[in-house]
Formats: sequence, C-alpha cells, structure tokens
Amino acid sequence: MVHSRSGLTLSASDLPLLSAGASFCGTGGGGSPRLTELMVSTAFTPPLTVVRPGDLAPDTPCFAPAFAGSTLLLSERLPGVDEFGPLITVAERWIGRRLEAACSFEAGGMNALTPFLFAHDRTIIDADCSGRAVPTLDRTSIYINQSPGLFAVCSTGAGGVALIQSERAEDVDRLMRSAMIQAGGAGAVLFAGFTAGDLRTDALHGHLERSLRIGATLAETAALPIEELAQRLGANLVGHGRILTLTQDTRDPHVHAAEIVGMDGAVIRLVSRSEHLAVLTDGEPVAAAPEYIVAIDVLSRELIEVTELHVNRHVAILTMPADAWWRAAPGRAAQLFPSSYGLQGLDPAW
Repeated sequence: MVHSRSGLTLSASDLPLLSAGASFCGTGGGGSPRLTELMVSTAFTPPLTVVRPGDLAPDTPCFAPAFAGSTLLLSERLPGVDEFGPLITVAERWIGRRLEAACSFEAGGMNALTPFLFAHDRTIIDADCSGRAVPTLDRTSIYINQSPGLFAVCSTGAGGVALIQSERAEDVDRLMRSAMIQAGGAGAVLFAGFTAGDLRTDALHGHLERSLRIGATLAETAALPIEELAQRLGANLVGHGRILTLTQDTRDPHVHAAEIVGMDGAVIRLVSRSEHLAVLTDGEPVAAAPEYIVAIDVLSRELIEVTELHVNRHVAILTMPADAWWRAAPGRAAQLFPSSYGLQGLDPAW
C-alpha cells in the first residue's frame, strides 16, 4: 500500500488484507470475500491506484457492480466477469456514455472487492454505498439520498436483461429479486446513472483504506490476546466466551440470537439476521446497526458469519462506530437501525 497525491496504490500483497477487512466490515453477512479475492487476484499485478470521488471530474459516469441473490449458490457456481458484459452494454446504451469508473456497492462481504474485476480498463473509486453488508437496496446510500438518474440492471436468465428505474427503492429491490429468481437465484447486478459528483455526497468514502488497516491489524495480532486486537483496532471488546445457546425468534424465523457466557460472568446476546444487528450485555443494548458488530473466533481468529455461529464455539464480540456518513444527516441511520428489520427496543440513542 502506497499513499500518493494521485490516490492509494495497491499491490498483490495488499489483497489478502483487503479481503480480511471486507470480511470484518461484513458484520457477519455479505458472503465470503474469499470468492471475489480469487476472481480479482490478477488485477493487482502490476500495482493499481484507487482514487476518491473528489479526484475525478464531477460528471464522470460511475457504476457499482455487485453479486446478488443466494451467497450459497454463488459459492457453488462461481460467477465471472463475463456476466457483467451485457449489463454494462445496456447501461451505457441507456445513458449514452461510457461508464468510466467503478465503486463498491457494499464495503463488507464479497461485493467490497467486486469493482476490481474492472481495474484493467476503468478507474476504481475508494467509495461504497453502505459501510457494511446490507440485505436490501433501501439501506444503501445512493438510494437513501435518491441519486438522480439511478437505475439497476440485472440478468433475467437465458440471455435476458432487465433495467429497473424507480424513485421507490423497495420497487427496484422486489423487481430485481424476481429477476434474480428467474435467472436461477443468484447472479450479477449493476447500479448506474450516478456520477463522481453524486458520490461526493451520496457515498461513504475510504472503505478500501479502512479495510487495509483492519486486515493488517488482524494479521499482526493473530498470536496476541484478543484484547490487544481490540486496542489496536480502536474497537470495543464487548466480551468473549463460549456460545451457550442459539435461539430463533418465533415472530421472524430469519432472526437468530446467540447467548454467550462471558469470561467475566456477563451474558452477551448477539442478535442477527443476515448480518449481526445488535449486541446486549446482561439485557442492556451495547451497540446496534449501522455500527460494526463483529464475531471472531478467539482461537483461530476466524471472522464468523451468521451461519457459522454454533454452540460451544469460543467467540469474542467487537464493535466499532459506524461511518460518519450515517450521522451526517437526520434519518439516515434509522434506515439501518434494528427497528427497520422489525426488531424493537434495540435502536441506539443517536
């Protein structure tokens, strides 16, 4: 990693650190970055430079490529960059210009690295639309800020392509999911219609640099006490201990809770859906989305996804403040609070 006036220069040795940082920022969801790490490995030879939105002309057409649908299906049949070709063709025809630069749709999980698939002929922007992994479009910055001209393009299977544009993010999300199901349950999707100027206000900046720092800290402290990791990250160590029970919410089968008996005797409750959404200690809320809530195996230092929580696993729970973008305007953070998922009594007092 090299800092320069022209941006942040990344080399092949930075890729595993970026991947680890993306896993951390996935807060238990978003799929394994290991998949995209393998796909983009050639993009960093020779080293490449990423820029911030303010480094580009404001009218530069941008896009956010992503993989959507079932992460299980994506891991079973690894998609390729060729899946984006028809989507880019349709998007460029729609706006009448070439898409010059790519940013991340999510800072966490596999989509944090997806833009590097296009590093050979497009500019890569160190910006993303969520700060963490999120399950729906209405929880992303470009849809929250309603970037003008925003649209999504995805495959419908058998060579079909759908372009979806609506002022209601919920409509785009539903239609995109329907197309994804018709296409086999998982695939590529592309968001476009916004510019580098839009990203200056409608995106979160610097997630690649943050992921590098997190990934390097994880590597440097792999053999050190978990307290040392938390201190170097500037994270709050809620506690660590063994998972005693895993329970499912009777009102929403997608909501799970892991109860952890801390080494100090405290009972830690980790509430998750497709990502970790809240953590409580002895019944008192400690942190909630959009803050980073991370479960890590104390012994192996593996970053644990929601589906990997199991009884008797010795885990530590770390939290870190959400990106400042979420606090910069009223109502933004509420789009990611636990109550937006139907979970009451867990929202932070922002």
